[in-house]
Amino acid sequence: MDSFQELKLNKSILEAIKELGFEKPMPVQEKIIPLMLQDKCDDIIALAQTGTGKTAAFGLPIIHKTDTKLKQVQFLIIAPTRELCLQIADDLKDFAANDKSIKIAAIFGGSSMDRQMQMIKQGAQIISATPGRLLDLINRDVVNLNNVKAVILDEADEMLNMGFKEELEAILETTPKNRNTFLFSATMPKQLLSIANRYMKIPLEITIGKRNAGAENVEHLSYFVHARDKYLALKRIVDFHPDIYGIVFCRTRQETKEVAEKLVQDGYNADALHGDLSQSQRETVLNKFRTRHLKLLVATDVAARGLDVEDLTHILNYDLPDELEIYTHRSGRTGRAGKAGTSIVIANLKEKYKLNTIEKQLNKKFITMPIPSGKEICEKQLFHLIDKVEKVEVDTEQVESFLPKIYEKLEWMDRNELIQRFVSIEFNRFLDYYKSLPDLKSPKDERVSDRVRPGRNDDRSRAGRSEYTRYFINLGVTDGLKPATLIGMINDFTGIKNIEIGQIEILKNFSFFEADSQYQTEIMDGFKGQYLRKRQINIELAEKRRSGSRANSNSDRKKPEGFRKSDFSKDRKRKFDNRDDKKGRSFSHGKKR
Repeated sequence: MDSFQELKLNKSILEAIKELGFEKPMPVQEKIIPLMLQDKCDDIIALAQTGTGKTAAFGLPIIHKTDTKLKQVQFLIIAPTRELCLQIADDLKDFAANDKSIKIAAIFGGSSMDRQMQMIKQGAQIISATPGRLLDLINRDVVNLNNVKAVILDEADEMLNMGFKEELEAILETTPKNRNTFLFSATMPKQLLSIANRYMKIPLEITIGKRNAGAENVEHLSYFVHARDKYLALKRIVDFHPDIYGIVFCRTRQETKEVAEKLVQDGYNADALHGDLSQSQRETVLNKFRTRHLKLLVATDVAARGLDVEDLTHILNYDLPDELEIYTHRSGRTGRAGKAGTSIVIANLKEKYKLNTIEKQLNKKFITMPIPSGKEICEKQLFHLIDKVEKVEVDTEQVESFLPKIYEKLEWMDRNELIQRFVSIEFNRFLDYYKSLPDLKSPKDERVSDRVRPGRNDDRSRAGRSEYTRYFINLGVTDGLKPATLIGMINDFTGIKNIEIGQIEILKNFSFFEADSQYQTEIMDGFKGQYLRKRQINIELAEKRRSGSRANSNSDRKKPEGFRKSDFSKDRKRKFDNRDDKKGRSFSHGKKR
């Protein structure tokens, strides 16, 4: 089909979509719109990925069929989240822009109920609603669905995933038996199939693409890393894609917070979206992301359900989801409307079977990529900067008056020096960060002999590695100390990013760690006068542990000046070994950080 003219929509609708830049119907629109325009229409199950044009597929025909003389609800659209609910309502208002007699109301939680009730009373013919708020208004006798011609369930699988089954059934029970039901979903789980069997009349099933298939324009990449290197790998991947605009998916809200905080601390335009945010905080984050003031949104699957943002370039799976359908939803958020997108998985070798399962069911292959090196990242960033310079638009009239002084100021520099200085303004932070940082290795690239296993203290595990100095630090589990926190302090306080770390032993009130001996002065000086959560940090040299021995705390070091009495009284008899330290933790590191 070459144009929307062939669909026989109202003239006012055709003019509106032309103004919106719609030219040729997308496959889902081409199939659905003619069916829904029929006087006697079958119920429809449309299986299609998010971003394939579903809103226009059901929105254009219901606007066409709306009787503007009747000031009552004729069409009901139910969506899983307020964001999607609002977006649908906004899109429908755009489609109906040339017919002011069509009233469209958005009904959702977290906003003024009085205002929404007023919109209903003014005669809204089309309602876009979330299940919870809609059922509340039905129970208050505010919304009357007795004259509804059709119910559209959008992102129906996500509504069930979010636990709206009972609300959906209660709403459908209040609608006329002779109404149409149009179900739009990316997947068709058993629970959704049971609802379709109960509330739909011999539905016509239309599948755009393959069932459970990801978007056709999405490239799937995988990076295999050690679990401890996931965040470092994430940073490198982001740095390797200068124009990235995407969502980082984590499994838990706590991890979402931690990853977002780290990214912000490291200078990235990022923020978190999770269940602990209030509605106003959530809206603030989403507005910043939609207007591209944020490049990265770190989110859980629950928090991001129903979120629809245009032109995402990347989806980054910091954690793999447990279910294939969730990965399909994630990756389907990019590569929309014919544009290319990329879905990236950061995984460890134990998760390789999950990728194999996804490949088989999606019939798509993951391209396994090496983690970008510092040199590759710097080169990519440099030429991205040069491309921006080549393509920047120059307002000659505005700049002209400033040029003589600029030429005079820079005339002492030759062409090469001017280019070098110009490039360095934007580029130095990448050079400074990566110049002394070792490249990350994928697990399969490392020899087993290069790894130091937790709890191993014999000389063979240290073969060919640096000599270590052992340190005491007056922080432990009670202070929230973790290996990553300690390594981060070493990096920050010394200003050196590649100090080789040996064994770390975190006990209840104090800890021990080993570090490359050549940095002893930098470490001792770097920790002087430092604090963790208002507590001054004390660091001292400790005796080296003898191979295979279990020295207790008193044999390791003497009690330091200014040290808390409870720190030693509670732990003085504890053995510094995995088998004896019940509350402490022992970790071994042999990689450069």
